[in-house]
Amino acid sequence: MNSSTEKALSEFIFTKREELFEHASFDREIAFYESICTGNMELVRVFMQPLNCEGCGTLSEDPLRNLKYHMVVLAALIARSCVNGGLSPEEAYSLSDYYIMKTDKCSNEAEVRAVHTEMIEGYTDRMRRIRLGGAYSKQIVRAADYIVTHLHERILLEDVAEHLSISPEHLSRLFRKETGMTFGEYVNRTKIEEAVALLMYTERTDIEITNLLCFSSQSYFIKVFKKMTGATPKQFKKQYEIRALKNK
Repeated sequence: MNSSTEKALSEFIFTKREELFEHASFDREIAFYESICTGNMELVRVFMQPLNCEGCGTLSEDPLRNLKYHMVVLAALIARSCVNGGLSPEEAYSLSDYYIMKTDKCSNEAEVRAVHTEMIEGYTDRMRRIRLGGAYSKQIVRAADYIVTHLHERILLEDVAEHLSISPEHLSRLFRKETGMTFGEYVNRTKIEEAVALLMYTERTDIEITNLLCFSSQSYFIKVFKKMTGATPKQFKKQYEIRALKNK
C-alpha cells in the first residue's frame, strides 16, 4: 500500500471513530446468512435489515448509487453462502448476476429495495427446496414448507392435511415413515431450531419466544427446548455467551 493510500485510509478510519460509527453486528449478519441457507423465511425476516441500514457504512455519496453498491456486495455474499449451503455455483452466481443487472436498471431507491427483497426471498426459497427435496416425498416437502411459513402460528395436523388435500391419518403416517418423527415432534423441532437462533442472536426473552412461536405455555416451551438441546433456554443462552466471550 503506497503512502498516500495509507494516509487516506487512516484519515477515513479516524473520521469514522470520531463519529462513533459502528458496523452492524457480525453475529447477527452470520445468523442472517445461515437462515437463508436453511431456507427459513420466518427466521430470515427476524434478522433481515433494510438495505443500507444504520451501521452498514457509506460506499457512495450519491444515495441511489450507494444502495446499488450495497446490493452488489450483498448479492455476492448471499451467493457464496448458498454455495456453501449446497446450491450449485452455476445457479448461485447466475442468480447473483441476474439480481445485480436488475438492480443496475433501477431508477430510484424504492425499486432497488424491491429487488433486495425479491433476491432474499428467491435465494431462501431455493435453499429450502434443496434442503427438503432430496430426502422427502413431494407431500412431505409441501407439508414442511407449510410448517416453516407458519411457525408463528399454532400448527395443527388437520390444517396441514387440508392444505395438502389428504387425510390427517395419511399425513401422520407419512411423517413417521419419512422423517422418523411424529408430526408434532417435527413441528416442535422446527420451532426449536428458530428458538435457538433467536436466543443466540437476539435479546428476546423466554416468554417472548414462547409467544412468538405460539407454544401453549412458557413451561412447555422450556420442556421441549431442554429435551431437544439438553439445556434450558437460559442455560443455553449463558453457554453461548461464554463461548462467544472466549472466542473474542
